[in-house]
Amino acid sequence: MAEKPMLHYLNARGRMESTRWLLAPAGVEFEEIYLKSAEDLDKLRNDGYLMFQQVPMVEIDGMKLVQTRAILNYIASKYNLYGKDIKERALIDMYTEGIADLGEMILLLPFCQPEDTDANTALIKEKTKNRYFPAFEKVSESVQCLGN
Repeated sequence: MAEKPMLHYLNARGRMESTRWLLAPAGVEFEEIYLKSAEDLDKLRNDGYLMFQQVPMVEIDGMKLVQTRAILNYIASKYNLYGKDIKERALIDMYTEGIADLGEMILLLPFCQPEDTDANTALIKEKTKNRYFPAFEKVSESVQCLGN
């Protein structure tokens, strides 16, 4: 049996959550290694494992993968979750980028000026309801995006 992928990240959802979500439908068990201190992160950096000096990092198939989309693309390809042809992969990529755009808006919310929080929250809710959900609902009714 192959070794379990090892996920290196903080004890938080953040940028590793989508990797966990993708491993679930593939039925892949994984191990999580939480970074508990700045020293834990420094060790990964000093050992040369973090190409861009940041996590998430996934150890899989003898590789140390970094950058969320690279990790997701590898896992999706490895477990046949990335469409059966180039057209399906393009469709998956469009939805993935839409989710990334929405996620970025949400991730940046805590960093906005306090007086802008309510307006930014309202904007995110409006875009989620009127832009993103309709697109996601449309695809869920028309095609199966994961695997063949």
